[in-house]
Amino acid sequence: VIMASLVEKEVNQDAERPLVAGVFTNRLAKGIPLATDPTVIYAALLENRWRGAIYASDLQSTSPYNTYKHAGLPPGPICNPGIAALRAAMAPAKTDYLYFVSDAAGHSRFSADLKEHAQQVQAYREAQKH
Repeated sequence: VIMASLVEKEVNQDAERPLVAGVFTNRLAKGIPLATDPTVIYAALLENRWRGAIYASDLQSTSPYNTYKHAGLPPGPICNPGIAALRAAMAPAKTDYLYFVSDAAGHSRFSADLKEHAQQVQAYREAQKH
């Protein structure tokens, strides 16, 4: 349920949920922090300091829900996941993806290495400017 809650908050496209669950599963298997923004937002909400955007100070929070600071799953779910997210958490896609980022069309772009991910992030930022 914890994994499903992260998947629920990360993407809106049900077809992408198993891929996101696969990314999280791969990161957990490699000991890489999940580094998922919805957990940082949730931590800020719990501490009554959410300001509508993620700030550097939010990423430094010592909250156990801050998956940038703490490896592994957070201590509890961050929302009530829907059926698609629950299914994705139970049957994550088997890929070599370790990263994903939203694109300008509301979908996610997945990548297996940091170089490709950085390119995807840059493409997203460029699309946001237009």
